[in-house]
Amino acid sequence: MHFIGIDPHKDTLAACAVDPHGRPVAQASFPNDPAGYADLVAWALVYPPERIGVEGAGSLGRQATLALRRAGLMVVEVPPQLTAQARRRGRSQAKTDPIDALVIARITLRDANLPTVRGDGPLEALRSLVDYRRELLAERTRLANRLHADLEQLRPGYQHRLPKLAHPATVDRARRLLADDPRTRAQIARQRLTRLRQLHTQIAELTTQIIRLAEQFDTALTQICGIAAVAEAELLAEVGDISRYGTKAQFAMSNGTAPLPASSGRTNRHRLNRGGNRQLNRILHYIALTQISRDPQGRAYYQRKLAEGRTKSDALRCLKRRISDRVYQTLRHQPPAGC
Repeated sequence: MHFIGIDPHKDTLAACAVDPHGRPVAQASFPNDPAGYADLVAWALVYPPERIGVEGAGSLGRQATLALRRAGLMVVEVPPQLTAQARRRGRSQAKTDPIDALVIARITLRDANLPTVRGDGPLEALRSLVDYRRELLAERTRLANRLHADLEQLRPGYQHRLPKLAHPATVDRARRLLADDPRTRAQIARQRLTRLRQLHTQIAELTTQIIRLAEQFDTALTQICGIAAVAEAELLAEVGDISRYGTKAQFAMSNGTAPLPASSGRTNRHRLNRGGNRQLNRILHYIALTQISRDPQGRAYYQRKLAEGRTKSDALRCLKRRISDRVYQTLRHQPPAGC
């Protein structure tokens, strides 16, 4: 049995097969296009793999991954951080596509807990919508900040009447403030206000679409305090198929809520885990903050950790891990259908 590593790029796919001892058996390169996917599948079947590891399986390697899955092959996702760490530990600091493919293959061989790759179904559609909503939210924030800078120059003191541009009504009030101003900066600001108004409408419509799609998965996530409809959709989009994670500890490691051991000698301690899915970690962070402020059980748990002598940051991280375990258990009991 063999293990295959694939290093995808925009134009090419570097592949390497290793034996159970990590020795390279074959290497090849394929175009990153439909014809190349067919050749990659045929090549992989010559060296029947137990697992195929792909770095960037959700981006540049996405279509190749789907082609391999359709051929009945098991494909797992290799985080770029693992590849970088393995390269730094190597005797040579050389970096080429074939070398990276070999490193990815060896990681695939030694790490049996790598998550399987997302499928191409309703959850992937939900993820695309959630990502697009985040893009629009970021654009709205940038545009609102730019408009505040314009208004400071055009209407000094405006902030007492119009502190925020967070709603369509406040955007309309800002437009009225600049309605009769002939200056060039005011004309530009009015164009920005038009775009901001459009973004408010787009985001509202997209949010409704996301919530309706998330409701089809019929999970119990919203029964956890701090998880509203939008947070549920974001969790589903980031987690994907929960069966990719064999245990709650693996899930916690994948979202960065599992602390990393940093003990030495008589010192027994852990340090912050800055790895994992940072978007998923951000969602869990806001859920934890909500529980501290609104949920008696979450607040009691947080206060108990403080009483044990932990810092506020450590207590918050403990609560995030508790929420991560609860999310995992909830999705395992009610796994979303259609990966």
